[in-house]
Amino acid sequence: MKFLFYTHSLVSDWNHGNAHFLRGVMRELVARGHTALALEPEDGWSRANLLRDQGDGAIERFGRDFPELVSLTYDSSFDHEKLLDDADVVIVHEWTDPALVARIGRARAQGGAFALVFHDTHHRAVSAQPQIAELQLKDYDLILAFGETLRERYLAAGWGRNVVTWHEAADTRLFHPIADQEKDGDLVWIGNWGDDERTAEISEFLIRPAAELGLKGTVRGVRYPPEALHALAQAGLSFEGWIANRDVPSAFARHRVTMHIPRRPYVEALPGIPTIRVFEALACGIPLISAPWNDAEGLFRPGTDFLFVNNGEEMAAELRRILSDPELAASLSAAGLETIRDRHTCAHRVDELFRALMRHGTSRVQRLLAPMEAAE
Repeated sequence: MKFLFYTHSLVSDWNHGNAHFLRGVMRELVARGHTALALEPEDGWSRANLLRDQGDGAIERFGRDFPELVSLTYDSSFDHEKLLDDADVVIVHEWTDPALVARIGRARAQGGAFALVFHDTHHRAVSAQPQIAELQLKDYDLILAFGETLRERYLAAGWGRNVVTWHEAADTRLFHPIADQEKDGDLVWIGNWGDDERTAEISEFLIRPAAELGLKGTVRGVRYPPEALHALAQAGLSFEGWIANRDVPSAFARHRVTMHIPRRPYVEALPGIPTIRVFEALACGIPLISAPWNDAEGLFRPGTDFLFVNNGEEMAAELRRILSDPELAASLSAAGLETIRDRHTCAHRVDELFRALMRHGTSRVQRLLAPMEAAE
């Protein structure tokens, strides 16, 4: 089948974690013999910031890192209808311009044979509800929401005909343990500053525990203000800025423990939705400690796959315990990796997508999928 993905960006993952997941899904589709093409606005925020921060080399590197992936940029004169006519499945990300969301919907309503899917991977249904409510989704066959609480909000608001939960997952072609990698640090945290959505949490769960324990640690991410950089330096943490996703498994492998610090909107209003870094870290086999969030959907086995803590004191205690107990560290690594491989890979998500399309896709897509369903 021919899949067309409207993305905020596929090429850039600068403060844009959804690119990780879309790359993994598209790679899985290509590996199964399908065609997958991404479209992204030429002036997209993430892409523009990556170019400003890293230069053209970062865009060129994407092609080397992911040679099987193709992303085209579009401007206001782009002929979207030509590509839509040739597609079997069109998946539109929620950061797409609202006018284009409506235009693609009209193409479907005016006889388009493609299955039209809307994909929401953010908290704007809570934090910017009027913007999501204004999106024209009545002609979309299916909405994919990356958590059950988000799905319920769509249903309660009447924003879509068919809404399915579709969590993010790890691209295990990229994220996997690296054997025999020499450790050169204790703690690594890979995360962006996040519009003041977790400023206090970064201080409580990362900076203060690292300073108390005197850890050798590394922080990677973007949009850190000067005062945050100063606090990291005072705690003895090395800040190394943006990291290409291809380099993340190696960064995990060089350190002994990592952590998850969720953004406040997810903790308070959208329980059950971790960041994609949780999936990726566990897929790499690094022990993980998480600040509080509610695993409302039972995605993981807290206490087995990773450790939960309630405050900075508990974070310091658990960091100390993992770093001094090789058996505990090995147990967490093995259990987390097992759960990812059993339940949370991009291959699992493609299977889930196909099942959703069999229920809610067009008759053409259902005919194309039927032989694959029968072969399973």
